[in-house]
Amino acid sequence: MVVCGLALLAAGCGSGSGTSSGSTSSTATSSSTTASPATSPSNSVLCTDAAALRASLDKLRHVNVGTGMVNEITADLNDVKTALTTFVNDAHSQYQAQTSSLSSALSKLKTSVSDLAAHPGASTVSGVVAALGEVSTAGQNLLAAVNTSCLSASPSSST
Repeated sequence: MVVCGLALLAAGCGSGSGTSSGSTSSTATSSSTTASPATSPSNSVLCTDAAALRASLDKLRHVNVGTGMVNEITADLNDVKTALTTFVNDAHSQYQAQTSSLSSALSKLKTSVSDLAAHPGASTVSGVVAALGEVSTAGQNLLAAVNTSCLSASPSSST
């Protein structure tokens, strides 16, 4: 169930997985560096951050949810949090709605994983699966928004 949801995440962002080589047009970078993601000099950094975030989210897709997987899920969750923190710091309030949504979903997942560790069983496994679905949706929404900016900054993407 989770694999399908997270597969959508990977598919939705897979087309923008190429790295942009800093060849953004520098038309108005000095006057409005934070106004527009497409003209921001940090756009390639955001695209790199988004790729790292996508990779860490993708790790969650490969986790088999079960009582013996708490440590792995927790490690993967921490990787996603680290990648999200880096992205948020570099984004300078861009994509705030999407990053807040993902952060909230990650908090719910952390709680669900803690519940699973404390009370292993079918209901807590189900709770983790549901929370992973929320993380998947929030991640997909964020990466889809970022992907638009990354594609507009580097129109010649090699596939």
